[in-house]
Amino acid sequence: MSKEFRFGIVAGLAQDAAAWTATARRAEDLGYSTLLVPDTLGTLPPLLAMTAAATVTTRLRVGTFVLAAPYRNPRQLAHELAGLDFLSGGRLEVGVGAGRPAAEEEARALGMPYGTAGERVALVRSVIGQVRAAFAGSRTTVQRQGPPILIAGAGRRMLALAAEEADIVALAVPADTPEDGLRGPVGTLRELAGARFDDIELSMNLLQVGDEPPPWVPEGLRTTSADAAAVLRGSPREMADTLLRRRDELGLSYITVNGFFADALAPVVELLAGR
Repeated sequence: MSKEFRFGIVAGLAQDAAAWTATARRAEDLGYSTLLVPDTLGTLPPLLAMTAAATVTTRLRVGTFVLAAPYRNPRQLAHELAGLDFLSGGRLEVGVGAGRPAAEEEARALGMPYGTAGERVALVRSVIGQVRAAFAGSRTTVQRQGPPILIAGAGRRMLALAAEEADIVALAVPADTPEDGLRGPVGTLRELAGARFDDIELSMNLLQVGDEPPPWVPEGLRTTSADAAAVLRGSPREMADTLLRRRDELGLSYITVNGFFADALAPVVELLAGR
């Protein structure tokens, strides 16, 4: 049986504290399920931003998109996440990864060892284990079984870890990947997860909603392939039909989008959320 649709906003910048909390309230009012914060040195510190968002909302879940394991001490991180779960009333989700392309430079700036690809994947596993242990042993966490764990990946190494550990898998494919290009990582995950595949929520992040690319894309790179899966075009009904087909064919039911496009996607959220 297909999973119900849910939608998330990815955001990590604001002009001031009032603007940030307004972003969280707006996401909740528009029917989004989650507010997800990236983990970079150029955006708000994710755990602080998530705590602030949780205190001004009542239903909105808060999550990381995604924590860079090389930046973190797993045990200390697990302790802080358990506290965030308490402060949010059990609305925490935890995305964790081995580090995006710029993560090595940022790890160096933080004075943290980056490690090899294998070491970083092992660190992701360690973070997940410490988080689950901290939640199980805490008297204050609401989600005693632990928060939903999201792992982003498209290569076999990360998908193998996700097949074992993830509740949610975000397909981390290049922005110009056509829809047919999603079948490879989904098929690999299905193969690796076996019977557990049906319990995993599949997610994808949209780069663009509508015909205008986001303003941060350099002018020379603003032409996106018409069949790129990360671009959603058409009327709200047409966009909803595209997502319905992708759920039927690929199992994608959790759709995230940069906060810049929150209003543009809102009519689709109204049509599909919880259905």
